[in-house]
Amino acid sequence: MPDVKSPVSFNDKIVGSGAKKAAAVLLGLGPDVAAELFRQLSENELRQIALGAKELRKGNNMAVPEALSSFVEAMEQVGGEVVAGDDFLREIAAAALGEEIASRVFDGVMPPPPPDEALGPVATADPEALAMVLAREQPQTVALVLSSLTPERAAAVMDNLPPDNLPQIVRRMAVVESVAPEVLREVRTALTSELQALIAEGMRKVDGRSAALAILRRTPAAQQGEVLSSIEGDDPELAAQLRTKLFTFDDLTRLGDRDIQALLKEVESNQLILALKGASPEIKDKFLRNMSSRAAQLLADDMAAMGPVRLSVVEEAMAAIAKSAVDLAEKGRITIVMPTDKML
Repeated sequence: MPDVKSPVSFNDKIVGSGAKKAAAVLLGLGPDVAAELFRQLSENELRQIALGAKELRKGNNMAVPEALSSFVEAMEQVGGEVVAGDDFLREIAAAALGEEIASRVFDGVMPPPPPDEALGPVATADPEALAMVLAREQPQTVALVLSSLTPERAAAVMDNLPPDNLPQIVRRMAVVESVAPEVLREVRTALTSELQALIAEGMRKVDGRSAALAILRRTPAAQQGEVLSSIEGDDPELAAQLRTKLFTFDDLTRLGDRDIQALLKEVESNQLILALKGASPEIKDKFLRNMSSRAAQLLADDMAAMGPVRLSVVEEAMAAIAKSAVDLAEKGRITIVMPTDKML
């Protein structure tokens, strides 16, 4: 065994990973005992200790880590300067196991990089683009990538992943403890290549829902109903969302006077006051002129007396009245005229 000088004190408080604690213990045991222990470990276990040793910086702090208090108390009486932990353990490994294994285990081993840095350009990719690439990967790969991102960026990517895959991905993320640097490098290389290919293909963000609504708004009412009914059979929630956005409160200007009067019978006065508070002058006039003079005056007075109201409350009232109009139209009690409808 070469004359390897043993470090005689620990650096700052040794807390954190088990690998770091194990490296600290080996540094305190000295070269002979450490060498014997090395012979009992696998290369993978040695790599973990090498990573832990990288975290042990030079110093002369005699603080005792709680997890190793019984051991460190014995070492506390010894002073001295700590040499770089990884260099010392590498020398022991070379003496005990040979230069080839020591080189394979210790050379190139670096401390875990901070979140995002390990994945390089993958970590700064557009969340939607990264999600498109990850959607084709196995859950364990997705979990590995998300675990290596900051929580904020990982959440943004997850928002764009297929919902059915999320439980499996989160479960796998929850059990990830450590990742070999070479594995992260392989993942980074593969995903970077796929992202570049995606960009080269001309990926662009498309707002499909807005496009669908724009087309439906230019479709005759009868055809609209057929399309939405068909969608409702497969996806009731989507159909309801489209209906809500298809006919808005502002579209009430297209209703005839009789239709407005029919709608007024279905709407609560408090709801109407809230909705008209944020309405355009055109819509206010349309409702007021279809009410009796007394009712119109009372409504105007109530609106004037009402204090400030949250925008969300006003929008909710508007949406409810627009939905009432759609419900009446579906029952055949009023007629909603679309821009493309031909009138005689």
